[in-house]
Amino acid sequence: MTESPRTPQSPLRLSTVILPYRRWHEGAREAWVRAEELGFHTAYTYDHLSWRVPFRDGPWFGAVPTLTAAATATERLRLGTLVTSPNFRHPVTLAKELISLDDISGGRITLGIGAGGTGFDATALARGDQEPWTPRERADRFAEFVPLLDRLLTEDTVTYDGTFYSAGGAQNIPGCVQRPRLPFAVAATGPRGLKLAARHGQAWVTTGDPKLFAAGTPEQSVQAIRGQIEKLTAACDAVDRDVAGMDKILLSGFTPDRARPLESVDAFVDFAGVHRELGFTEIVLHWPIPDTDFAADQKVFEAIATDALAQLG
Repeated sequence: MTESPRTPQSPLRLSTVILPYRRWHEGAREAWVRAEELGFHTAYTYDHLSWRVPFRDGPWFGAVPTLTAAATATERLRLGTLVTSPNFRHPVTLAKELISLDDISGGRITLGIGAGGTGFDATALARGDQEPWTPRERADRFAEFVPLLDRLLTEDTVTYDGTFYSAGGAQNIPGCVQRPRLPFAVAATGPRGLKLAARHGQAWVTTGDPKLFAAGTPEQSVQAIRGQIEKLTAACDAVDRDVAGMDKILLSGFTPDRARPLESVDAFVDFAGVHRELGFTEIVLHWPIPDTDFAADQKVFEAIATDALAQLG
């Protein structure tokens, strides 16, 4: 058995997220293998049924099968979701898939998990003209989803009867390779989500403040993120937990900086240095995709992967 990775005082790590829009044998496999070769700490993928334009009407593959294939194509690279949500997942079936994935990967899986949004998969399982859940409804489900999933991944047999979810003697033997379970990276900015992160997360994830993406400044974004970390600290204090023991992950590309940090190694070093000072232990970069918001020069991207952290010192 291996222990879930906990590195409270660790230096900044660099990871990537590879969107599952290509067939495995038509470029997808090569990206995951290359991510390991470049030395990324973790390679994540999005867990959606489909995603926004320009991906909405094109190929989009499932996260768990993609990560399973990536686990067999790599040896050292950690793998994970950014993020899984209750939008179309049930804790009982998800737990079984995660335990299997953790086993196949040899204990290299991190579950990024969030409350979900109002995107294309928010109503994929809906009937008729059913509207997406409101923010409060998503928070209600998330507050039940995470603790139940925690139990399912740590206990051999779970029986539970809740408001939204139930488990009738659900068995998950032999459990995770990582003990006591694979780590959770909880995406949250609101009070209820931050409380879940403090209680159940080995890491916390943010994309910054979405209200600042279109018209905000990088300086305003830094201030907003600083405020988020202050609220996370308060949530940890409330459960007698030291926030310094929690990894803090920034999924980049959604702050007012947009793609500018990927324009050069120096630009990324400046961006990463500012966010390391805020307390982040991991920054995630989108694998370049031409003709999208995630377009970037592949050579510059790879130079950032191999050279940037050394320049940060």
